[in-house]
This record gives sequence, C-alpha cells and structure tokens, in this order.
Amino acid sequence: MSVKLRNRLTPSRRGRACPAPVIAAVILIVLTASFSATQAQEINGFFESRVGARIYKDPDQKDLSIGEARLQLETEKEFDAATLHIVADFIADPVLNEYESDLERGQGAIDLRQANFLFSPHDSADVKIGRQILTWGTGDLLFINDLFPKDWNAFFIGRDTEYLKAPSDAVKTSFFSDVVNLDLVYTPRFDPDRFIDGRRISYFNGQSGRRAGRNAIVQAATPDRWFEDDEIAGRLYQNFRGLELALYAYRGRWKSPGGFDPNTGQATFPALSVYGGSARGALWRGIGNIEVGYYDSEDDAEGDDPLIRNSEFRFLAGYEQEVVTNLSAGLQYYLQRLSDYTDYVRTLPAGSAKADENRHVLSLRLTQLLMNQDLTLSLFTYYSPSDADAYLRPKAAYKIDDFWSVALGGNLFFGEEDHTFFGQFEKNNNVYASVRYGF
Repeated sequence: MSVKLRNRLTPSRRGRACPAPVIAAVILIVLTASFSATQAQEINGFFESRVGARIYKDPDQKDLSIGEARLQLETEKEFDAATLHIVADFIADPVLNEYESDLERGQGAIDLRQANFLFSPHDSADVKIGRQILTWGTGDLLFINDLFPKDWNAFFIGRDTEYLKAPSDAVKTSFFSDVVNLDLVYTPRFDPDRFIDGRRISYFNGQSGRRAGRNAIVQAATPDRWFEDDEIAGRLYQNFRGLELALYAYRGRWKSPGGFDPNTGQATFPALSVYGGSARGALWRGIGNIEVGYYDSEDDAEGDDPLIRNSEFRFLAGYEQEVVTNLSAGLQYYLQRLSDYTDYVRTLPAGSAKADENRHVLSLRLTQLLMNQDLTLSLFTYYSPSDADAYLRPKAAYKIDDFWSVALGGNLFFGEEDHTFFGQFEKNNNVYASVRYGF
C-alpha cells in the first residue's frame, strides 16, 4: 500500500444468514439443468472446500485465513450468430461472513466470473461483450502491460491462481490480418483491482506507522460514472518467425488506490496512462521474454504531489525451460523505477517510510510432475534484494481420479521492515488445504 493513503476506522458489516449461497446455487442448478435438458447443453464446474489458517497470531485478523465452500457452474450456448458463455461461483464464507453480493468487488454469496456474448461480424474480426476474464503480457505472476483487474486478496489467502484475475465488464474487439493483429478493450465504467483493504489481509498503514487490518479498513472513492470513468486498452501484436512481438497502450486509472483526498479522507484512483511493448520467443533450450512499460501518472506529472503516486518505468526479463524430464524452471527479473525521485523525497511527509528509487524483484518457479503426472509439486518465490523481503508460494496438488483432487499449500512472507511490499504481509503467513470434485 502507498504511504500516501490514509485509512479511516470502519466497523465490520454484519453478515447475512449462511444458507443464502446454497439457496442461490440450488436455483441456478435447477434453471441451468432445465436449460441444458431442453437445449442439449452441458453444465461443467466443480464443488470445492478450502480451509487455511494463519501461522502467526494477528490481533487485527481472524485466525482462519480462508474457510469457504465454493460451487462453480459453467455453461455455454451456441446460437446461429453468437455464443453465450456463463461462469458463476456460489460461495459460503464464514471467515468474512458477508453474504450480500457485490459483483463489482467480488464479495458475498455470488461471484459472477463470466457472462458474455462472442460473435464475428466479419471473417477477420471477433467481438466479445460482457463480463470476461482478460489478460495479456509476458510475465509469470508479474504484470506490466496487463492493466486488467486483479484480486490480490484471493492470491494471498490461498485460492487457486486463476482467481488472481478478476473479471472485467468490457467490450473486446479483435482484428486479424497477415500483417498485424489488433485487440481493443473498452471498459465503460472503471474496474479497479480487488485490492488489499484490511478486511482479509493486514497491511502497513502509513498514517499510523504500523500494520493494520480490520481495525483500519481502507475507504476508497471508486469512480463509477458510466462512459465517463471509462478505460481503454489496446494491443498490436504479430508473430515473426516464432518471435511474438507486441505493443500496448492503456488509458484509465491506477488499478489499486494510488492517491488520497484530504477533503474526504478517502483513497483515490488517479488518472494513469501506460505505454509498453514485449517480445517472447525461443531462446537456447527454452523460452525467453522481455517486457517494458512506462506508467504516466497524469495527475502528478512533475512528481511533486505527495498525495499521488509518481510515474514509473517498469522492466521485466524472463526465461523458462524444462531442466530434466517433468521438471521445469522459470526465472524472472523485474525492475520498478520511480520517476522524479528527488521531488518524491523532497515532498514526502515527515516520518513516512521512503521507497527506493529502484525496486528490484527476482522470481523463481519450479514445477515437478510425479506419479504419472498426477502429483504436481511447485514453488514460486519472489525475492527483492532492494526491499530485503520475500514471498514464497509452495504447493502440492494430487489428482486422485477424473473427478477428485486435493491440494496443500502456503503463502509465506518475509521482510526486515514492516513497510516494504512483501514485508508488510508477514503477519498473514498461512497454510491451506483443499478438496475439489469436478464434473
């Protein structure tokens, strides 16, 4: 979290009765089953139980980091000119204990993951309208030009990695040609990250100079005017002799709060434009990638407003290969460089923790497949030599049969200082386990 944000104390909202998600799930099952029977469509999905606990006692959070039952239902209907795709999750979550659904923030008994129409107005064009999961760029769990919403709470409490990507309500238009391809994504109303706000994950509160959680929930003023608080993103890309090249542009806002309004006491999402490029292709015995991006913080062009994030330059280089049979490894180097650093330091409020001009991050992914590839052992590690902190994601997943699977994992944070990005989450160290039935 930025030291420029100030948080207000907010009482926890009382949760509603737990049967709500179960009732909603039964209704959707009946409706979808009826639709499926009449239209010869299939219902796919899974039921999962997942529980996790903090390793350390955190006075600002519950001992359980995650504890939920989740039912996902997915169906697709093909019409003559379009395809309808729907994915919905129904959740019983006694940890947060809030069942009034907020589809924008992913809270409550229902999380609508996808609900969109896909059609092709021309042989060289596709259009997808509605709620969808969007992603591009070359990073492995490191993002530069992917300015689509993320769910950082889900990532840190032990949900599957797929839940790091939050849905967008957007129109995506793709144009294809032999020379170059173009993706345009228009979001008519700003879709922010599901950012760390203290309800599930403790964070460093710059105003109090200490870690905080449910006792200091971040209050954010999210821009929500249709067709005024909008976003647009574009990607030009093509494959040249096995080398994937792309150019990116984005106009919108910082996806997580990057500012503070002293008049309202709320965190804000200042204007942001991003320009970048990437390349990915075969290198030695594996695959290499490089990606760059410039973050133009338009509301703080000179870097002298202490209440708004400075502009940044970001760089990423990565390499992955299969080391031996069924063992793969991936390495990445990531740089985040603050612009106008002198002005940033000069205007920093007295007593505030100072960020480094250059933040370096190294990542390592190891994946081992065993037992006829039914057992997957993985470890993803972030390490920042500049911040002197780290984040480890160990996981073991076993496929019992075509329907049942189990997993055991953890989220482990280390840091010398409370205010660094990974160090601030040290009290959230947790282990989790899950059982899933797929159908």
